[in-house]
Amino acid sequence: MLAETICSAASAAGLGIAAITAYRKRFLTAARIAAYSLVPLGLVLTGVVAWVSGIAFKPSVWIGFGVLGLSWLLFVTTRAIERRSGTTRAERRAARAAEHDEAVAPGASTPSLGAGSTAGQARPAAGGAAAKPKRRQEAAAPADDFSDIEAILKKHGI
Repeated sequence: MLAETICSAASAAGLGIAAITAYRKRFLTAARIAAYSLVPLGLVLTGVVAWVSGIAFKPSVWIGFGVLGLSWLLFVTTRAIERRSGTTRAERRAARAAEHDEAVAPGASTPSLGAGSTAGQARPAAGGAAAKPKRRQEAAAPADDFSDIEAILKKHGI
């Protein structure tokens, strides 16, 4: 009851100020003041003020707000911890699997430990038949390099 009276008085005062402003030939400003002053009256007439005042003085409502705050706090905390670890559970599992296979590039028959490793290319070429596989290896070499980079990025969670 007190909140409704205060809102109605604020609206009446605002409309009075709007009338004085209109008397001074500032009609745009007077219309804007009148619009703002009618908002509290509209809230009273729609029942929003009674609803808010009913919420403000009930302990069960404040307990509900506390529970909502606690759930929000838990959510934010778990998200922060998850971001700090860098990954989700599925990504960590994939990273552990990639960690074991880190030295071998996908699809490679030999470990790709560096650019100087030529264990698979050390065989001497005899005839034209061996030249074609060598060309295939040269074409596949850039893909092997990228697979090494992908393995490094996966290791670091990027």
